[in-house]
Amino acid sequence: MTASLTLGPVLFNWPVDRWRDFYARIADEAPVDTVIVGEIVCFKRAPFFAEAMGDVIERLSAAGKTVWLASPILVGSERERAAMRDLVESDAGLVEANDMGALALLAGRPHAVGPTINVYNEATLGWMAGRGAVAVSLPAELPAATVAVLAKAGRELGVETEVQVWGRAPLAISARCYHARAHGLHKDGCQFVCGNDPDGMPVTTMDGQPFLTVNGTQTMSHGCLCLAAELPALVEMGVNRFRLSPQAMDMVRVAEAFRAVLDGRRDGAEVATELGGLIDAPLVNGFYHDTAGALRVA
Repeated sequence: MTASLTLGPVLFNWPVDRWRDFYARIADEAPVDTVIVGEIVCFKRAPFFAEAMGDVIERLSAAGKTVWLASPILVGSERERAAMRDLVESDAGLVEANDMGALALLAGRPHAVGPTINVYNEATLGWMAGRGAVAVSLPAELPAATVAVLAKAGRELGVETEVQVWGRAPLAISARCYHARAHGLHKDGCQFVCGNDPDGMPVTTMDGQPFLTVNGTQTMSHGCLCLAAELPALVEMGVNRFRLSPQAMDMVRVAEAFRAVLDGRRDGAEVATELGGLIDAPLVNGFYHDTAGALRVA
């Protein structure tokens, strides 16, 4: 199978004009094969993007991109359940499930599985394949040895396996909004303060050391996951999909750099060094190398 690049959904609360313009540029310039769209972190944000969603999907499709729709990570009300059912039943594109509720609704029809659903072994992968999964994006915390086992199982099952190779790693989701709480607000009256942090809100330890990143109800890594140097090994394992998670930076340049490594035109370590200068966060790859995720292993 040919190695392909996936652009995951925008996880942060960007103004709708910026969000629309971002996807317009991705459509016109980025060498990505699949683009996943949808608000998956906070249901309260979704109405801001609903009106622009149709135009974004049409623009991406016209540019030859495969468009998938993303389900929410956490569904907690009847309104949210109804919205998820509408998403699953729509015909706008393949749905990527990000929680077990979506998986239940999608059973028996082709769908993808996002990285927020735990797939840690071959039995889970086989169960998902039997229910209609055609692609599975593996959790960011898996070490290389586990990725290799799952990639092999995926080939045998006819399921494409995907690994996130760029962007802050999603770690947890909560029914509570720490972003609002940090500003002395309740979730129901959050005033959408998460919009003040287009790349997430840094969290430090009591010693003032960078620790995590908060994005509304989502907890993410402080460091930016970068597996550019590891791409050849991942391809050798049989991984054939590589996910870029959008950050508030030049994602076209990121996509071009990763595409060049996959095509053998650039060295992954050099690309990592270059891209590290474009983001205000350290590059990390510890999970892949079976150590602390916050570390960078040469």
